[in-house]
Amino acid sequence: MSGTLYVIGTGPGNPDQMTPEAARAVSASTDFFGYGPYLDRIDFQPYQSRHASDNREELDRANAALKMAAEGRTVCVVSGGDPGVFAMAAAICEAIDKGPAGWRGVDLVVLPGITAMLAVAARTGAPLGHDFCAISLSDNLKPWDVIEKRLALAAQAGFVIALYNPISKARPWQLGRAFELLRNELPGATPVIFGRAAGRQDERITVQPLETADAAVADMATCVIIGSPETRIVARDGKPDLIYTPRFIAGGTR
Repeated sequence: MSGTLYVIGTGPGNPDQMTPEAARAVSASTDFFGYGPYLDRIDFQPYQSRHASDNREELDRANAALKMAAEGRTVCVVSGGDPGVFAMAAAICEAIDKGPAGWRGVDLVVLPGITAMLAVAARTGAPLGHDFCAISLSDNLKPWDVIEKRLALAAQAGFVIALYNPISKARPWQLGRAFELLRNELPGATPVIFGRAAGRQDERITVQPLETADAAVADMATCVIIGSPETRIVARDGKPDLIYTPRFIAGGTR
């Protein structure tokens, strides 16, 4: 008899931002698969087993979790943020699609979580208050020219853009190149929000105009939100600026 496979997100890292639904899945599970730093966020009980793997081993992790669930275990695959946003839910679905027929009988439960762009947006106001998109700058699974095309078209269409995986030791140049491209499409004063570790003790929120935005501010723990031409900054005496994107665009019906 097949078991159950939960796919959860821990949120951005603040324990208060893990949903009660995800916490119940943790309590119900016996075996956990995930990237080590994400598993570190869970307080394991003696009856629970941890199976950590490297961040680039998503499909192998998915296969191992499904194999164990198909044997009747209650398994939990752990992502940061939301498991369906650049995370493990897609890898699990891909593994089921390409794997043994028996894996389709596993009781799969994907639970929504709080993803990084939502945590960063909440810290600054409402930059995602109108239409927006999310793009990963990692070219591990797609060509860089596809990323450049999507960035340009998103900016031309007036979307606020949330950038995941903005920079790494192997990809130190891509965020700078993205800023160069976007400067050709957007006003120089467009706000760029660097949200590092939003909600955690080492949180750092930095806002710079696009014309002088410094890619070196970001690391892999950073989500970058780039405003649209409509995005506004509201200065407040003695308090951080508010950044929001109005709910309407000229010509629409309010």
